[in-house]
Parts: sequence; structure tokens; C-alpha cells
Amino acid sequence: MKRIFLYTALGLALAALWVVAIPALLYIDTSRYIYQDAASSPVAQAALIPGAAILRDGTLSPIFRDRADLAMQLYDAHKVSKILVSGDNSTVIHNEVNPVRKYLLAHGIPEEDIFLDHAGFDTYSTMYRARAIFGLSSVLIASQSFHLPRAVFIGRTLGLEAYGVNADKGHILLRNYFREVLADEKALWDILSHTKPKYLGDTIPITGDGRDYP
Repeated sequence: MKRIFLYTALGLALAALWVVAIPALLYIDTSRYIYQDAASSPVAQAALIPGAAILRDGTLSPIFRDRADLAMQLYDAHKVSKILVSGDNSTVIHNEVNPVRKYLLAHGIPEEDIFLDHAGFDTYSTMYRARAIFGLSSVLIASQSFHLPRAVFIGRTLGLEAYGVNADKGHILLRNYFREVLADEKALWDILSHTKPKYLGDTIPITGDGRDYP
């Protein structure tokens, strides 16, 4: 029994170490590609707004709004010439991308420079499709500090010149960081297993006109 207890304790300790080590390694690996504001960011083809929650009244959650606001700052600063909005539009009643499009239009972003990815069901799918469907080679990811290491790591592993720009505005909850620990493990599995997104489909060149791809 003592030996079983020791082996069990050792196994649990190794598992805990693994869970903690992965986020730490992602942070160390990607920190040099993450910027704290639009002004210091490099130039890229497009700003990417990863999906987040939509409120019951159809407006953007604070985290989602902060991402959209940062993407507009990058656009206005001429760091990017296009904005790609990604999110879950798996059903008619669950649409994360169209509310962002309306928000961007209301703030003066030209319709032709807004592109929508309706099948960005998770960060891996979003980054994979950014390259494979929209033809991006470089991208500025507008997201929060808890999410950027994973997003940048996935993007660069998939062949994108991916940079993160910090959208933190004080709307982050502690559970966002706890959730990210498990998401990091999934991302590593997706990369190692060469997972393909649920949907791919026809290409939508980011160099085109967003009005042609509603």
C-alpha cells in the first residue's frame, strides 16, 4: 500500500508539474512577439480579433469589445490594412462575428476592409484558417494577456508571422486564467496530432474586398 501511495503521489506531482509547465513554456517562447500597445507593434497584413462572448442583448462582452477597439487602433495607426473577425457561428442563433462587424462599421472601419471567419470555433481553428482560408502570412492578434501566448504559439507553429498585441483593459476575470491552462494543453495536442479544423472550404483572400464575402 505504501508503494502504491508513493507512485500515486509521484504521478499526481508529475501531472501537476506538466499542467503548470506548459503555460510557462508558451509564455517564455512567445514573449518576444507580444507588444503592449498599438504604437509599438510591427506592421502586418491584418489585425485578428479572436472570438469571445456576446451578451444576451446582442452586444459585445467587455473582453470582446476591448479586442475590437484594439484592432481599430491598429487599423487607424496603419499597422494593418485589414481586420479579420473570427468566432463561432455554428448556429443561426449563435453568431459571434456579425455583432463585431456592426461594431466596426459603426466606428468608421470601411466595409471592404472587414473579413469574417464564421468557423473560428477555437483558437487553433482561428489561426489555422487565417493562413489556409484567408491567405494570411502575417497577423497582429488583438487579445488579452491570458490568451496571447497560446494564440501566438499556435500561429507561429502553423507558419504564420504572428504577433500579439495586449488588449487588457481591466475586464479580465480570474477564471480566464484557469481556463487557459486547460486550453494550452489542448492546443499542444492539436499541434502534435496535426488536427484540421472542422470546416475549411473555399479560400477568401484577405487582399480582396470584404464586401464580396459577407
